[in-house]
Amino acid sequence: MTDQDRETTTPPTDRPATPDPAARLVAWGQELLAVHARLRDALEVAREAVATVATADDAVDAPAEADPRRLPGLYCHGFCQALEGHHRGEDVSVFTALLDLRPDLVDVVAELQRDHRMLDHLLGELSRAVDAGAGAATLGRHLDGIDAVMETHFRYEEKRLVDALDEPALAAALSGTDRRAALGPLA
Repeated sequence: MTDQDRETTTPPTDRPATPDPAARLVAWGQELLAVHARLRDALEVAREAVATVATADDAVDAPAEADPRRLPGLYCHGFCQALEGHHRGEDVSVFTALLDLRPDLVDVVAELQRDHRMLDHLLGELSRAVDAGAGAATLGRHLDGIDAVMETHFRYEEKRLVDALDEPALAAALSGTDRRAALGPLA
């Protein structure tokens, strides 16, 4: 390449000079998948905290207050807040916009909202168990129940809504919506 070619050739770019405001929002379905993955990870962290307590209780160890990994309540409450925030955002923002555009999904959304209420109940039971100082086995059973309902819920939601959430019309309807307000604190 000559010096003259370098002066007149502009390097190719992968992005447009000005971002398309809808480009970020068209991926709401993909955002949902990512948030679900983070919530699954958060549940596993809570499980690990409970398992660490169970293991440490079986061994002669340092006092519980010396090791934050032995505070399952911290992780369980954090997970509860993340899942509750996710469902609250969906109910208030995402589902409202989606049903305005896709009233044919009313039965799907109603089923998902029933799941949200069931999960709220299960999360409340977990929180009460943590606050009461329940043992690792009890906390593990609560997490197992939440996991079963959550996983079924996520799979159904992903199967039925991801394509609809990725539609450009929904992106326009949710334009300017903060993703954490719409999908919770792990978005």
